[in-house]
Amino acid sequence: MKAVLSFVRREVVLCIALACAAASCFFVPPSAEYLSYIDARVLALLFCLIAAVAGLSKAGLMRRLSSALLARAKDGRHLALLLSLSCFFLAMFVTNDVSLITFVPLTVMILQQAGLADLMIPVVTLETIAANLGSALTPVGNPQNLYLYTAYSLSPGVFFSITVPLCAVSLFLLLLFLLTIPRKPFAVSTADAQEYSPLHGRELVLHGVLFVLCLLAVFSVLSWQILLGVVLAALLLFDREIFRRMDYALLLTFVCFFIFSGNMSRIPAVSALMRPLVGGSAKLELVSSALSCQAISNVPSAILLSRFAKSWKPLLYGVNIGGCGTIISSLASLITFRTYMAHSSEHGGNAGGYMKLFSAMNFAFLAVLL
Repeated sequence: MKAVLSFVRREVVLCIALACAAASCFFVPPSAEYLSYIDARVLALLFCLIAAVAGLSKAGLMRRLSSALLARAKDGRHLALLLSLSCFFLAMFVTNDVSLITFVPLTVMILQQAGLADLMIPVVTLETIAANLGSALTPVGNPQNLYLYTAYSLSPGVFFSITVPLCAVSLFLLLLFLLTIPRKPFAVSTADAQEYSPLHGRELVLHGVLFVLCLLAVFSVLSWQILLGVVLAALLLFDREIFRRMDYALLLTFVCFFIFSGNMSRIPAVSALMRPLVGGSAKLELVSSALSCQAISNVPSAILLSRFAKSWKPLLYGVNIGGCGTIISSLASLITFRTYMAHSSEHGGNAGGYMKLFSAMNFAFLAVLL
Protein backbone atom coordinates (compact mmCIF):
# COMPACT_ATOMS: atom_id res chain seq x y z
CA MET A 1 0.00 0.00 0.00
CA LYS A 2 2.87 2.39 0.79
CA ALA A 3 4.37 1.68 -2.61
CA VAL A 4 1.03 2.36 -4.32
CA LEU A 5 0.52 5.65 -2.44
CA SER A 6 4.08 6.70 -3.24
CA PHE A 7 3.48 6.01 -6.94
CA VAL A 8 0.20 7.96 -6.91
CA ARG A 9 1.87 10.98 -5.27
CA ARG A 10 4.77 10.81 -7.72
CA GLU A 11 2.68 10.27 -10.86
CA VAL A 12 -0.59 12.01 -10.00
CA VAL A 13 -1.26 13.17 -13.58
CA LEU A 14 -0.70 9.68 -14.97
CA CYS A 15 -3.08 8.21 -12.39
CA ILE A 16 -5.74 10.75 -13.31
CA ALA A 17 -5.20 9.96 -16.99
CA LEU A 18 -5.55 6.23 -16.36
CA ALA A 19 -8.74 6.79 -14.36
CA CYS A 20 -10.23 9.03 -17.07
CA ALA A 21 -9.36 6.58 -19.84
CA ALA A 22 -10.78 3.64 -17.89
CA ALA A 23 -13.99 5.50 -17.04
CA SER A 24 -14.52 6.53 -20.67
CA CYS A 25 -14.33 2.88 -21.74
CA PHE A 26 -17.63 2.19 -19.95
CA PHE A 27 -19.36 4.66 -22.28
CA VAL A 28 -17.52 3.65 -25.45
CA PRO A 29 -16.56 -0.05 -25.31
CA PRO A 30 -13.03 -0.90 -26.53
CA SER A 31 -12.79 -1.59 -30.25
CA ALA A 32 -10.36 -1.36 -33.17
CA GLU A 33 -11.37 2.29 -33.52
CA TYR A 34 -9.31 3.06 -30.41
CA LEU A 35 -6.21 2.78 -32.58
CA SER A 36 -7.34 5.81 -34.59
CA TYR A 37 -7.19 7.92 -31.41
CA ILE A 38 -3.43 7.49 -31.03
CA ASP A 39 -1.23 10.04 -32.78
CA ALA A 40 1.88 7.97 -33.52
CA ARG A 41 3.86 10.98 -34.77
CA VAL A 42 3.38 12.88 -31.53
CA LEU A 43 4.38 9.88 -29.41
CA ALA A 44 7.45 9.16 -31.55
CA LEU A 45 8.62 12.78 -31.47
CA LEU A 46 8.01 12.99 -27.74
CA PHE A 47 9.95 9.75 -27.14
CA CYS A 48 12.91 10.97 -29.18
CA LEU A 49 12.94 14.41 -27.53
CA ILE A 50 12.79 12.88 -24.04
CA ALA A 51 15.70 10.58 -24.93
CA ALA A 52 17.85 13.37 -26.39
CA VAL A 53 17.25 15.74 -23.46
CA ALA A 54 17.89 12.95 -20.93
CA GLY A 55 21.16 12.28 -22.74
CA LEU A 56 22.21 15.93 -22.64
CA SER A 57 21.46 16.01 -18.91
CA LYS A 58 23.47 12.82 -18.40
CA ALA A 59 26.35 14.40 -20.32
CA GLY A 60 26.43 17.19 -17.70
CA LEU A 61 25.27 20.03 -19.94
CA MET A 62 22.37 21.24 -17.78
CA ARG A 63 24.38 21.16 -14.57
CA ARG A 64 27.29 22.99 -16.22
CA LEU A 65 24.99 25.73 -17.55
CA SER A 66 23.31 26.25 -14.20
CA SER A 67 26.62 26.30 -12.31
CA ALA A 68 28.09 28.88 -14.67
CA LEU A 69 25.09 31.15 -14.26
CA LEU A 70 24.91 30.87 -10.48
CA ALA A 71 28.61 31.70 -10.14
CA ARG A 72 27.93 35.10 -11.73
CA ALA A 73 25.16 36.18 -9.33
CA LYS A 74 25.80 39.37 -7.31
CA ASP A 75 22.81 39.60 -4.93
CA GLY A 76 19.36 38.16 -4.31
CA ARG A 77 17.59 40.00 -7.14
CA HIS A 78 20.40 39.34 -9.61
CA LEU A 79 20.30 35.65 -8.70
CA ALA A 80 16.51 35.55 -9.19
CA LEU A 81 16.93 37.29 -12.55
CA LEU A 82 19.57 34.84 -13.78
CA LEU A 83 17.64 31.80 -12.61
CA SER A 84 14.26 32.91 -13.96
CA LEU A 85 15.61 34.00 -17.34
CA SER A 86 17.57 30.76 -17.60
CA CYS A 87 14.38 28.77 -16.99
CA PHE A 88 12.50 30.98 -19.47
CA PHE A 89 14.95 30.52 -22.36
CA LEU A 90 16.10 26.96 -21.62
CA ALA A 91 12.50 25.73 -21.51
CA MET A 92 12.09 26.76 -25.15
CA PHE A 93 14.40 23.93 -26.17
CA VAL A 94 14.48 21.28 -23.43
CA THR A 95 10.86 21.65 -22.14
CA ASN A 96 9.58 23.38 -19.04
CA ASP A 97 9.81 20.17 -16.99
CA VAL A 98 13.52 19.62 -17.65
CA SER A 99 14.31 23.29 -17.12
CA LEU A 100 12.73 23.22 -13.66
CA ILE A 101 14.12 19.82 -12.69
CA THR A 102 17.56 21.27 -13.47
CA PHE A 103 17.28 24.62 -11.70
CA VAL A 104 14.91 24.22 -8.73
CA PRO A 105 17.12 21.87 -6.65
CA LEU A 106 20.12 24.13 -7.31
CA THR A 107 18.08 27.20 -6.39
CA VAL A 108 17.02 25.71 -3.05
CA MET A 109 20.60 24.68 -2.27
CA ILE A 110 22.25 27.97 -3.26
CA LEU A 111 19.73 30.15 -1.41
CA GLN A 112 20.19 28.11 1.74
CA GLN A 113 23.97 28.32 1.50
CA ALA A 114 23.87 32.03 0.68
CA GLY A 115 21.69 32.82 3.70
CA LEU A 116 18.71 33.85 1.54
CA ALA A 117 16.24 31.09 2.42
CA ASP A 118 13.48 33.71 2.85
CA LEU A 119 13.65 34.36 -0.93
CA MET A 120 13.20 30.70 -1.81
CA ILE A 121 9.44 30.68 -2.37
CA PRO A 122 9.21 33.81 -4.56
CA VAL A 123 12.28 32.80 -6.61
CA VAL A 124 11.09 29.22 -7.18
CA THR A 125 7.61 30.50 -8.06
CA LEU A 126 9.01 32.94 -10.63
CA GLU A 127 11.18 30.16 -12.07
CA THR A 128 8.07 28.04 -12.52
CA ILE A 129 6.14 30.82 -14.25
CA ALA A 130 9.17 31.60 -16.41
CA ALA A 131 9.56 27.98 -17.54
CA ASN A 132 5.85 27.55 -18.27
CA LEU A 133 5.62 30.74 -20.34
CA GLY A 134 9.03 30.51 -22.00
CA SER A 135 8.23 26.99 -23.18
CA ALA A 136 5.30 28.44 -25.13
CA LEU A 137 7.62 29.81 -27.81
CA THR A 138 8.56 26.61 -29.63
CA PRO A 139 6.82 23.39 -30.69
CA VAL A 140 9.29 21.42 -28.54
CA GLY A 141 8.96 23.64 -25.47
CA ASN A 142 6.11 21.68 -23.91
CA PRO A 143 3.97 18.64 -24.74
CA GLN A 144 0.80 20.59 -25.59
CA ASN A 145 2.66 22.68 -28.17
CA LEU A 146 4.14 19.58 -29.78
CA TYR A 147 0.70 18.01 -29.94
CA LEU A 148 -1.08 21.05 -31.41
CA TYR A 149 1.74 21.78 -33.86
CA THR A 150 1.48 18.22 -35.15
CA ALA A 151 -2.31 17.78 -34.95
CA TYR A 152 -3.02 20.92 -36.99
CA SER A 153 -0.01 20.51 -39.34
CA LEU A 154 1.15 24.06 -38.59
CA SER A 155 4.04 25.74 -40.37
CA PRO A 156 6.86 27.37 -38.36
CA GLY A 157 5.92 30.84 -39.59
CA VAL A 158 2.29 30.54 -38.57
CA PHE A 159 3.13 28.97 -35.23
CA PHE A 160 5.71 31.61 -34.26
CA SER A 161 3.38 34.43 -35.32
CA ILE A 162 1.25 33.42 -32.33
CA THR A 163 3.87 32.42 -29.79
CA VAL A 164 6.44 35.20 -30.23
CA PRO A 165 4.07 38.03 -29.13
CA LEU A 166 2.83 35.89 -26.23
CA CYS A 167 6.38 35.22 -25.02
CA ALA A 168 7.39 38.86 -25.48
CA VAL A 169 4.55 40.05 -23.23
CA SER A 170 5.28 37.23 -20.77
CA LEU A 171 8.94 38.24 -20.57
CA PHE A 172 7.99 41.86 -19.88
CA LEU A 173 5.66 40.79 -17.05
CA LEU A 174 8.32 38.48 -15.65
CA LEU A 175 10.87 41.32 -15.52
CA LEU A 176 8.35 43.52 -13.70
CA PHE A 177 7.73 40.85 -11.07
CA LEU A 178 11.47 40.31 -10.63
CA LEU A 179 11.73 43.93 -9.46
CA THR A 180 9.85 42.86 -6.31
CA ILE A 181 12.79 40.66 -5.25
CA PRO A 182 15.00 42.61 -2.79
CA ARG A 183 18.70 43.16 -3.48
CA LYS A 184 19.88 41.20 -0.45
CA PRO A 185 23.62 40.43 -0.22
CA PHE A 186 24.90 36.85 0.00
CA ALA A 187 26.21 35.42 3.23
CA VAL A 188 28.69 33.39 1.14
CA SER A 189 29.83 33.59 -2.47
CA THR A 190 27.71 31.63 -4.93
CA ALA A 191 30.87 30.92 -6.88
CA ASP A 192 32.23 29.02 -3.87
CA ALA A 193 28.95 27.19 -3.36
CA GLN A 194 28.90 25.71 -6.88
CA GLU A 195 31.27 23.23 -8.44
CA TYR A 196 31.55 22.90 -12.18
CA SER A 197 30.34 19.49 -13.31
CA PRO A 198 32.46 17.66 -15.88
CA LEU A 199 31.16 17.41 -19.43
CA HIS A 200 31.22 14.01 -21.11
CA GLY A 201 32.17 14.87 -24.66
CA ARG A 202 31.14 11.64 -26.37
CA GLU A 203 27.67 11.67 -24.86
CA LEU A 204 27.32 15.41 -25.46
CA VAL A 205 28.03 15.02 -29.18
CA LEU A 206 25.80 11.96 -29.55
CA HIS A 207 22.76 13.46 -27.88
CA GLY A 208 23.39 16.90 -29.33
CA VAL A 209 23.16 15.37 -32.82
CA LEU A 210 20.01 13.44 -31.84
CA PHE A 211 18.43 16.63 -30.50
CA VAL A 212 19.12 18.45 -33.79
CA LEU A 213 17.56 15.54 -35.68
CA CYS A 214 14.50 15.83 -33.40
CA LEU A 215 14.12 19.49 -34.34
CA LEU A 216 14.39 18.61 -38.03
CA ALA A 217 11.62 16.03 -37.61
CA VAL A 218 9.40 18.45 -35.69
CA PHE A 219 9.68 20.93 -38.56
CA SER A 220 9.03 18.14 -41.10
CA VAL A 221 12.50 18.28 -42.66
CA LEU A 222 13.04 14.67 -41.56
CA SER A 223 10.33 12.02 -41.30
CA TRP A 224 9.45 10.90 -37.80
CA GLN A 225 9.80 7.24 -38.79
CA ILE A 226 13.45 7.77 -39.81
CA LEU A 227 14.09 9.78 -36.65
CA LEU A 228 12.65 7.05 -34.44
CA GLY A 229 14.79 4.42 -36.15
CA VAL A 230 17.96 6.49 -35.83
CA VAL A 231 17.34 7.32 -32.15
CA LEU A 232 16.59 3.69 -31.21
CA ALA A 233 19.65 2.45 -33.09
CA ALA A 234 21.91 5.11 -31.53
CA LEU A 235 20.72 4.34 -28.01
CA LEU A 236 21.04 0.57 -28.45
CA LEU A 237 24.54 0.89 -29.86
CA PHE A 238 26.01 3.71 -27.78
CA ASP A 239 23.97 4.59 -24.68
CA ARG A 240 21.48 1.98 -23.45
CA GLU A 241 21.36 3.60 -20.02
CA ILE A 242 19.08 6.30 -21.43
CA PHE A 243 16.28 3.75 -21.65
CA ARG A 244 16.29 3.68 -17.83
CA ARG A 245 16.20 7.48 -17.62
CA MET A 246 13.19 7.92 -19.92
CA ASP A 247 9.97 9.52 -18.69
CA TYR A 248 7.69 6.67 -19.73
CA ALA A 249 4.96 8.03 -17.46
CA LEU A 250 4.58 11.07 -19.74
CA LEU A 251 4.28 8.85 -22.83
CA LEU A 252 1.67 6.65 -21.12
CA THR A 253 -0.16 9.77 -19.94
CA PHE A 254 -0.48 10.87 -23.57
CA VAL A 255 -1.83 7.48 -24.61
CA CYS A 256 -4.43 7.57 -21.84
CA PHE A 257 -5.57 11.07 -22.75
CA PHE A 258 -5.74 10.13 -26.43
CA ILE A 259 -8.14 7.34 -25.47
CA PHE A 260 -10.11 9.56 -23.09
CA SER A 261 -10.49 12.44 -25.57
CA GLY A 262 -11.33 10.07 -28.43
CA ASN A 263 -14.07 8.42 -26.41
CA MET A 264 -15.43 11.74 -25.15
CA SER A 265 -15.78 13.02 -28.73
CA ARG A 266 -17.97 9.99 -29.53
CA ILE A 267 -20.42 10.63 -26.66
CA PRO A 268 -23.28 12.81 -28.01
CA ALA A 269 -23.99 14.51 -24.66
CA VAL A 270 -20.35 15.54 -24.26
CA SER A 271 -20.15 16.84 -27.82
CA ALA A 272 -23.30 18.88 -27.29
CA LEU A 273 -21.77 20.42 -24.16
CA MET A 274 -18.27 21.10 -25.54
CA ARG A 275 -18.99 22.49 -28.99
CA PRO A 276 -20.63 25.74 -27.78
CA LEU A 277 -17.66 26.37 -25.46
CA VAL A 278 -14.81 25.83 -27.92
CA GLY A 279 -16.61 25.85 -31.23
CA GLY A 280 -17.98 29.38 -31.03
CA SER A 281 -16.22 32.72 -30.80
CA ALA A 282 -12.44 32.94 -30.52
CA LYS A 283 -12.68 34.83 -27.22
CA LEU A 284 -14.89 32.16 -25.65
CA GLU A 285 -12.61 29.43 -26.95
CA LEU A 286 -9.55 31.19 -25.49
CA VAL A 287 -11.14 31.64 -22.06
CA SER A 288 -12.64 28.13 -22.00
CA SER A 289 -9.34 26.47 -22.87
CA ALA A 290 -7.38 28.53 -20.32
CA LEU A 291 -9.91 27.83 -17.57
CA SER A 292 -10.11 24.12 -18.35
CA CYS A 293 -6.37 23.89 -17.66
CA GLN A 294 -7.04 24.98 -14.08
CA ALA A 295 -8.97 21.78 -13.45
CA ILE A 296 -7.40 19.12 -15.71
CA SER A 297 -3.97 20.58 -16.67
CA ASN A 298 -2.89 21.98 -20.03
CA VAL A 299 -1.83 18.79 -21.83
CA PRO A 300 -5.17 16.94 -21.48
CA SER A 301 -6.99 20.20 -22.20
CA ALA A 302 -5.15 20.54 -25.51
CA ILE A 303 -5.88 16.96 -26.52
CA LEU A 304 -9.54 16.98 -25.47
CA LEU A 305 -10.50 20.44 -26.74
CA SER A 306 -8.78 19.95 -30.10
CA ARG A 307 -11.54 17.44 -30.87
CA PHE A 308 -14.12 20.22 -30.70
CA ALA A 309 -12.25 23.50 -31.29
CA LYS A 310 -13.27 25.59 -34.26
CA SER A 311 -9.89 27.33 -34.50
CA TRP A 312 -6.44 26.30 -33.34
CA LYS A 313 -5.18 29.82 -32.57
CA PRO A 314 -7.22 30.60 -29.42
CA LEU A 315 -6.65 27.02 -28.28
CA LEU A 316 -2.87 27.44 -28.61
CA TYR A 317 -3.04 30.71 -26.66
CA GLY A 318 -5.40 29.25 -24.07
CA VAL A 319 -3.50 26.10 -23.12
CA ASN A 320 -0.22 28.03 -22.82
CA ILE A 321 -1.66 30.93 -20.82
CA GLY A 322 -3.65 28.36 -18.82
CA GLY A 323 -0.36 26.90 -17.54
CA CYS A 324 -0.50 29.78 -15.07
CA GLY A 325 -3.06 29.54 -12.28
CA THR A 326 -3.61 26.52 -10.05
CA ILE A 327 -0.87 24.12 -9.01
CA ILE A 328 -2.35 21.46 -11.33
CA SER A 329 -2.71 23.68 -14.40
CA SER A 330 0.72 22.54 -15.57
CA LEU A 331 2.58 19.31 -14.85
CA ALA A 332 5.75 21.37 -14.50
CA SER A 333 4.20 23.29 -11.59
CA LEU A 334 3.55 20.04 -9.73
CA ILE A 335 7.12 18.95 -10.40
CA THR A 336 8.42 22.22 -8.96
CA PHE A 337 6.32 21.95 -5.81
CA ARG A 338 7.38 18.36 -5.25
CA THR A 339 11.04 19.25 -5.82
CA TYR A 340 10.85 22.29 -3.53
CA MET A 341 9.35 20.26 -0.69
CA ALA A 342 11.82 17.39 -1.15
CA HIS A 343 14.90 19.63 -1.07
CA SER A 344 13.76 22.12 1.55
CA SER A 345 12.01 19.82 4.05
CA GLU A 346 15.03 19.57 6.36
CA HIS A 347 15.20 23.37 6.40
CA GLY A 348 11.52 23.92 7.16
CA GLY A 349 9.80 23.81 3.76
CA ASN A 350 6.61 25.85 3.99
CA ALA A 351 3.89 24.19 1.88
CA GLY A 352 1.18 26.65 2.96
CA GLY A 353 3.30 29.72 2.28
CA TYR A 354 4.36 28.29 -1.05
CA MET A 355 0.78 27.68 -2.17
CA LYS A 356 -0.36 31.18 -1.15
CA LEU A 357 2.38 33.04 -3.01
CA PHE A 358 2.35 30.62 -5.94
CA SER A 359 -1.40 31.08 -6.40
CA ALA A 360 -1.27 34.88 -6.06
CA MET A 361 1.52 35.28 -8.63
CA ASN A 362 0.16 32.72 -11.07
CA PHE A 363 -3.37 34.09 -11.11
CA ALA A 364 -1.95 37.59 -11.60
CA PHE A 365 -0.11 36.39 -14.72
CA LEU A 366 -3.19 34.47 -15.89
CA ALA A 367 -5.46 37.51 -15.54
CA VAL A 368 -3.12 39.92 -17.33
CA LEU A 369 -2.31 37.54 -20.17
CA LEU A 370 -5.96 36.66 -20.72
